[in-house]
Amino acid sequence: MWRVHRHIGMGGDQIVQAIAGEEVEREHGDSLRNASHEEFMRLRDECIPLEGAHELVVELKDRSLVVVLASSAGQDDLDHFLDELEVRDLVDGWTTADDVERTKPEPDVIHAALERAGTRDAVMVGDSRWDIEAAANAGLETVCVITGGFSEQELRDAGAAAVFESVEDLRRRLDETPLAGG
Repeated sequence: MWRVHRHIGMGGDQIVQAIAGEEVEREHGDSLRNASHEEFMRLRDECIPLEGAHELVVELKDRSLVVVLASSAGQDDLDHFLDELEVRDLVDGWTTADDVERTKPEPDVIHAALERAGTRDAVMVGDSRWDIEAAANAGLETVCVITGGFSEQELRDAGAAAVFESVEDLRRRLDETPLAGG
């Protein structure tokens, strides 16, 4: 279980090999990903937005920042969570699995999001070392929240520009981050 936990946030195309090795990936990778997707679909409606997530998007937009959600989820899952967060009409765009060949920690999703944003002047918001690594591979800084199971020190050691206890804490302290905007 600890191996799984340490890889949460890594993309599905890479996680099986990272946890179980090349042989398991080769022999069972697709069936494991399919089983994972089926299990997730049974539980998806139990997922609720993090406290302050909607308000963070509103605050970023109030600061005239472009907000693009960098996701490698399928369109159906992304649609579900856009509606749950009530941000579909607030954000400037998003990415899906169709936009990437490789998932985090590879930078594909970040490059796709930057293309949607129309700029390379950006900051990633994330909660895992995989977010930080993907952003760094694309030349970006990452501001993190401790919601992905990684400690503040782990996130800082991985290169986070700033780390906050929660999304709400980040929103209240935006002026202390590269996201100050305006």
